[in-house]
Amino acid sequence: MAKILFVVTGADHWTLADGTKHPTGFWAEEAVAPYEAFTAAGHEVVVATPGGVVPTVDRGSLTPEFNGGQEGADRVAAALDTFTELRKPIALEGVDLGAYDAVFYPGGHGPMEDLAVNADSGRLLTAALASGKPLGVVCHAPAALLAATGPDGVNAFAGYRLTGFTNAEERQAGLADKAKWLLQDRLVEIGADFQEGEPWAPFVIVDRNLVTGQNPASSAPLAAELVKKLAA
Repeated sequence: MAKILFVVTGADHWTLADGTKHPTGFWAEEAVAPYEAFTAAGHEVVVATPGGVVPTVDRGSLTPEFNGGQEGADRVAAALDTFTELRKPIALEGVDLGAYDAVFYPGGHGPMEDLAVNADSGRLLTAALASGKPLGVVCHAPAALLAATGPDGVNAFAGYRLTGFTNAEERQAGLADKAKWLLQDRLVEIGADFQEGEPWAPFVIVDRNLVTGQNPASSAPLAAELVKKLAA
């Protein structure tokens, strides 16, 4: 049995370009699908957040619109209720990477607010990448990679093939024009080799121990890749 560190945003809003606070948090499917995959494979999950705050779910991610109807929404809500580790997170600041076999970051717009500028998270990501341990990051969570820049100004993920929530998807979601910055643009700026699939379709990129997914639909296939790596 492996021990997997789930690093979740502690933010409950995303500050837009005009200063307004867009309610958000973590995206339900991106937490539930990997959690189910990991625990079904017999692995243990430990949740960490900045300051050890109990994370907030993006209420939009629980609606029928984003879950294929009411039945899907009910299933995700019920699954989220069984994810009890979310209610007792540890503080990200005190995490010892050596205690874990893999690291996973779910998305939602929350990481754009806090993890994108969180130095502790940046150090953890840099160390996880260097360790060779499986590292999974999905949707908006690659915003956290922006904080993995060393004193020399070079980002640890420069040159890596990866993906994340695209500009096209942000435009279709109606928030691109309101954002201070777009995730795809920033990932390109740090020197990552950004790969883009069809909007909203599952799309996963594996580069060495790094596994990234483009959007919510990519969270289950990304988790399957991590489980495969842990079994190797």
